[in-house]
Amino acid sequence: MKALDRLIQRMRMRQALRFVPAKARVIDVGAHEGELFQAIGERLERGFGIEPLRQTELQGDRFVVVPGYFPAARPADEGWNAVTMLAVLEHIPATGQPALAAACHALLAPGGRVIITVPAKAVDHILAVLRWLRLIDGMSLEEHYGFEPADTEKIFGAPGFRLMHRSRFQLGLNHLYVFERTD
Repeated sequence: MKALDRLIQRMRMRQALRFVPAKARVIDVGAHEGELFQAIGERLERGFGIEPLRQTELQGDRFVVVPGYFPAARPADEGWNAVTMLAVLEHIPATGQPALAAACHALLAPGGRVIITVPAKAVDHILAVLRWLRLIDGMSLEEHYGFEPADTEKIFGAPGFRLMHRSRFQLGLNHLYVFERTD
């Protein structure tokens, strides 16, 4: 990743970290190199990351990142405190989104949270220009599938979740959604 990619990643993580509870057990979908787990630091009890671009497993002090795609690749146990998807949901085809939401529900403990960031539609054009200028790597930009941020509430609007928080950041170019498992 280039410096600008890392800056954007840190800005997303800063938004999400506000909603990760202390002593959390966190599943990070799109975990890359485990940067979110490292940012959580001492508040992380255990982390399980899934990263489709990894070829091998990465083991950290209190976390592991495995290669694969969620929800096929996921931890065997349930009762997690949070599932994070930072700049991930827009890469999931519409046909796979119901299974993704169902897997989040199954893995979370009651009161557990799904913490999601998704870009505004205009971001695709901005990222394409930044990638053309070689300022960013623009990881998997071709997989955005024309995702609409408002669809996030439809995907997780099924029984068993309630919208806990919704906001915009980075000059309105990104959205943060936090859903809580209610049952």
